[in-house]
Amino acid sequence: MNIITENISVKNETLTLTNQRAIFWKRENALILSDVHIGKTAHFRKHGIPMPDGVLQNDLERLKQLILYFNAQKLLIVGDLFHAEANVDIDTFQLWLNQFEDVQIVLIKGNHDRLSKSIVSKFDFEIEKELEITPFTFVHEHLKKHSEQFTISGHTHPGVRIKGRGKQFLKLPCFQVNEHQIILPAFSLLTGLNTRSQLKDSVCYAFTDTSIFKF
Repeated sequence: MNIITENISVKNETLTLTNQRAIFWKRENALILSDVHIGKTAHFRKHGIPMPDGVLQNDLERLKQLILYFNAQKLLIVGDLFHAEANVDIDTFQLWLNQFEDVQIVLIKGNHDRLSKSIVSKFDFEIEKELEITPFTFVHEHLKKHSEQFTISGHTHPGVRIKGRGKQFLKLPCFQVNEHQIILPAFSLLTGLNTRSQLKDSVCYAFTDTSIFKF
């Protein structure tokens, strides 16, 4: 797995974008990510929809390598860590967490994070509707009420559509950045890309396995 990085300056803070769909914030020693959607593959299989093997394991391995690469001590997950009701994927995630007992995890709730209290209580992490760590506000979805704050969010699964030869197009995930907010790409590889909406006056940092480039 290649980890490609690019530093950007936001509100006098250095944020490190990665081609592995997460941001590292050095001051807080924190990885910031969104839309992991744990439980999605098991949920679809339960309803008769075939899913490729190893999707969750691949996502968790990528997250493990990011934690080790940056020596991160905190995970800030801006929503949709989970996808659906309790299933075997939740158990897989719980076992995976055992290797990172010293890593603090904060979940900012997303629209899919609807597990019962009895399930959530099995996990030793903090759960918030919003989280403020100056100069940022962490939310799942940026709303009008956040217009006076700089938010870091997810939810929309941003991507870009790049025209190739003839009628060919390439879709890539991206970070969308403007003077008021950052929208993160979905961390899970099993997500669609929204290439139809872009923040006003934003820069898109798209990426591949080998590079990060901006539009």
